[in-house]
Amino acid sequence: MFRKEIKVTDCTLRDGGLINKWQFSHEMVRKVFLAVNQSGVDYMELGYRASRKMFDPKEYGPWRFTTDEDVREIIADTPVNMKLGVMVDIGRVEEEDIAPCEESPLDFIRVATYIHDIDKAIALANHVDAKGYESFINIMAISTAGEFELREALNQIEAETNVVAVNIVDSFGFLYSESVHYLVKLFLEKLKTKSTGFHAHNNQQLGFANTIEAIRKGANYLDGTITGIGRGAGNCPLELLLSFLRNPKFNIEPVLQVIEDVFLDLRQKIEWGYLIPYMITGILNEHPRTAIALRQDPQKKDKYAEFYRTMTTPECFSEK
Repeated sequence: MFRKEIKVTDCTLRDGGLINKWQFSHEMVRKVFLAVNQSGVDYMELGYRASRKMFDPKEYGPWRFTTDEDVREIIADTPVNMKLGVMVDIGRVEEEDIAPCEESPLDFIRVATYIHDIDKAIALANHVDAKGYESFINIMAISTAGEFELREALNQIEAETNVVAVNIVDSFGFLYSESVHYLVKLFLEKLKTKSTGFHAHNNQQLGFANTIEAIRKGANYLDGTITGIGRGAGNCPLELLLSFLRNPKFNIEPVLQVIEDVFLDLRQKIEWGYLIPYMITGILNEHPRTAIALRQDPQKKDKYAEFYRTMTTPECFSEK
């Protein structure tokens, strides 16, 4: 039986854009929007909102900035059945980049933060809230957060913000079910007036499984991406998540159609999903950047044992 409190956020364009610097055409984004809009998903994250002073539009595609004008072009003449939003990073967006909600086609903004920047995240989330948007905080790389700092951060968020939910983000794909259980329990204990969310990465082929475990323990805000597209090993596949939830409002057929129409071809151009180098960074609780760099080297991309030795005994491989 489904749980009516559960909300699903599609992060396909935002997380998927990390692979190719958000170089997605408007036509492709329109197709993805239409599919997700017909799927029954509650929230759709269209990309990042970022300052053009910090990122060169010649290098990055439009969904690194996700202007209101671009969003209006994508949704033109279409009744929107879900809430639309973007993600913002600490220090990469300026106050003037966020218009009042009543002037924007967006409904929500999620603030991504590491635990050491929680004060800045709270200030930015409160700015988002003051502008009239639903606000969220995503605590990234949670597997590296100290327990004392995490408890204090959750206490602050509960006391000082009006965010809708706080998301546990397993950025490195390190967590196993026991840790998921513990973290969800902790978040539910500390966040009396906020919901708990979960965003999985698939380094150890646990993105979907860990999301199920988060659901079982009480997380109600869940992230997924079509075919699991995302940086490195990617994320929990949206099509699997919607099927598991059993809520009759969800419809995976348009998602399957856009996989056929868009993602089969896209997978020939950019790489994502479970691969041994991403597994290695996952089990070591490391950022996937080293594995991403390895996969871009034609001579070393499949040198798995050498990569493992380099990651576990770096002193033996340092340049002299």
